[in-house]
Amino acid sequence: MVGTESQMLEIGTQAPPFNLKDVISDTDVSLAEYKGKVGTLIFFISNHCPFVIHIRDQFKMLSDEYTAKGITFIAINSNSIETHPQDGPENMKKLASEKEWTFPFLFDSTQEVAKAYLAACTPDLYLFDKTLKLYYRGQLDSSRPGNDIPVTGKDLRNALDLLLDEKPYPENQLPSIGCNIKWAPGNEPDYFG
Repeated sequence: MVGTESQMLEIGTQAPPFNLKDVISDTDVSLAEYKGKVGTLIFFISNHCPFVIHIRDQFKMLSDEYTAKGITFIAINSNSIETHPQDGPENMKKLASEKEWTFPFLFDSTQEVAKAYLAACTPDLYLFDKTLKLYYRGQLDSSRPGNDIPVTGKDLRNALDLLLDEKPYPENQLPSIGCNIKWAPGNEPDYFG
């Protein structure tokens, strides 16, 4: 299975602001109001991508474990519903309900937030510190569909624990690999060239 790699936004980058609709609560969520006391994990996902399906149970487990420690979780779907209607808000809401997600699941209808983060694939993970400076980006762990490595969240957990312990960011950060974000026709970003 061929995948698209993360663009690996530069460590220390300030998180681009956003205000998007949460499909679960049907309210707007802004990064400024929702950021965590210790850190904020923003992850770009989709409903149908096999790479996301392979790891998505970890999102609830991690959120349940780390939210109480001051980490806020925010999921964003930037896929075009013009080309992939299965990733639309109704199906997002259904998925969040089935998985019992308690974190916001935001729909980036213009795809401008994905572009601001240089998001390339689903999943694409970004962990920011309490000042919203990028601390970690890359893979959840080394598990991929079909490679028989268990899904543990090892890489992200390590970064979360280091952040909680106020230690320097992990030196070895590997890109996430997944399905490419499904850009609306004519809306492809220029950072792949």
